[in-house]
Amino acid sequence: MTTVVLDARDIARIIGTVGRHEVMDQVTNRLLAALRALAKGEAGHTPARGGFTREANGLGCLEWMPHHEPGKSVTLKTVAYSPGNPEHCSLPTILGTVARFDDVTGRLEALADGVVLTAIRTGAASAVASRLLARPDSRVVGLIGAGAQAVTQLHGLSRVFDIAEVLVHDVDPRHAASFPQRVGFLGLDVRIAPAQEVVAAADILCTATSVEVGAGPVFQDVDVREHLHINAIGADLPGKTELPKDLLERSFVCTDHVEQALREGECQQLGADGIGAHLADLCAEPALAHPYRSRTTVFDSTGFALEDHVALDVLLELGAELGLGTRIDIEYHPADALEVYPPLQAGDRLVGTTAG
Repeated sequence: MTTVVLDARDIARIIGTVGRHEVMDQVTNRLLAALRALAKGEAGHTPARGGFTREANGLGCLEWMPHHEPGKSVTLKTVAYSPGNPEHCSLPTILGTVARFDDVTGRLEALADGVVLTAIRTGAASAVASRLLARPDSRVVGLIGAGAQAVTQLHGLSRVFDIAEVLVHDVDPRHAASFPQRVGFLGLDVRIAPAQEVVAAADILCTATSVEVGAGPVFQDVDVREHLHINAIGADLPGKTELPKDLLERSFVCTDHVEQALREGECQQLGADGIGAHLADLCAEPALAHPYRSRTTVFDSTGFALEDHVALDVLLELGAELGLGTRIDIEYHPADALEVYPPLQAGDRLVGTTAG
């Protein structure tokens, strides 16, 4: 039995053949369905992620994120956050791989790149949350942080809102300057602006930064539109937050994973009593979200492995339809399950034995 490997070239061919919009739409729609199922207790179990911090030209982390569908499968993503990667190594800030195991046998069924997958599913999650909590007529999107994640944040939102203007700010002028070109495929009006202008003008705001632990917030609390919806996706370490506490406290806060949000999301600043809803519950009953569209809302997006599970499903299915992926005998499956070593081949020499 072999393992299907979707490598970087396979992912690129899937997106190039099927189209960026179609892949984003499929992940968004499948994620919405999975979150509804989660609210009904039908989507398996996603424990909080584990991991450790590490020195990565700045404080980074390496984490493992599991999702379990009993009797069916286990999806496990390993992901590294290394804020110094773009400047020091010309590598993405977020690197990762996603593995799929058969739940009954433990066999490794599939292995795929997790870099593009993570960006797409995070953008899809913000699209799902924004469709519930933002005003349907939202036209101005603000972005604080113009790195790789900002691309799919804007892409996801563009699939569910009629966006007229995009305002972007980044503490690194090079990231901000290159952003309009990187999202040129969306055909949107993108303008670089100071952080406070971005926040004040936005109907929907996405924060996706590499702010250091203890250095937040990434913008000052100012007068914002009373209906502002915020997708806060950058907090991923204890002590790392992006939003002003006063703004957070007066907002309706929704989380994707309560335990993670309290430990390393924006909800570190609030505690459990400050959480208004779980995203899955709002997906199952959208009417619960609609009354909050006229006030400030926050989606505390820490990212959890159900999202990775859904995105991997989409990529594996599209890869199979296109005949992509390499089948490799990664695991040792002997004819005799009790045998440890492969059988000797002709010409093999036994070492460490004596004759006579």
